[in-house]
Amino acid sequence: MTDTQAHSTLAEQTFEKIFNLILLGEIPLGGFVNEANLAQRFNVSRGPVREAVQRLQGLRLVTREPHMRARVVQLSGRDLVEIFQLREAIEGMACRLAAETMPDEELEELEDDLARVRRRDAPAPQVLDIHMRIARGCNNKRIERLLCEDLYHLLRIYRYRSGSKPGRRGKAYEEHWQIVRAMRARDGELAESLMRAHINRATRTLLDTLDDLDEPLRLGAGA
Repeated sequence: MTDTQAHSTLAEQTFEKIFNLILLGEIPLGGFVNEANLAQRFNVSRGPVREAVQRLQGLRLVTREPHMRARVVQLSGRDLVEIFQLREAIEGMACRLAAETMPDEELEELEDDLARVRRRDAPAPQVLDIHMRIARGCNNKRIERLLCEDLYHLLRIYRYRSGSKPGRRGKAYEEHWQIVRAMRARDGELAESLMRAHINRATRTLLDTLDDLDEPLRLGAGA
């Protein structure tokens, strides 16, 4: 491995570690990102940490005002509703298209993976990948790029918080199962309707969860 490849790999690993701290709430929404402390924690130089933070900025997960420290983005409730409304429309269409074009073997594999999660033969986070797999199988590169690249990490953070509410994970599984069954039946209209309803419920759950945690993200906050 060349020095450039090694540096790139280290920067990628550092990015994943920092993202996981944000995902799990160890670096809270709105919290400062201390590059020196992170470099010491991960036993790396400031370079990979700086690159990772710049990438997080590019993904709109971290903001940095002039002469200010970097901090994790803190969305208002209005921002969240607008993002999830966009997600509802785009993922609904992705489901419709995937139901029409996704190969039978890929749909069967998706269904089998869901069953494995239910039996606890596979890790629960695989359920979260269903949205990405549908986006990749919808045969629309612009939808795929939006959901798997542009908004993926931001959505993953808030999807994680939505799924943290007691009882929500089990309900989400049942909703995923119904969506995949509709896709297997090649019923694009039903698949789209089920996905839109699934995301709409997730939006309400997320706002309730954030309200319970007393985070400044209620609908209209900061608007």
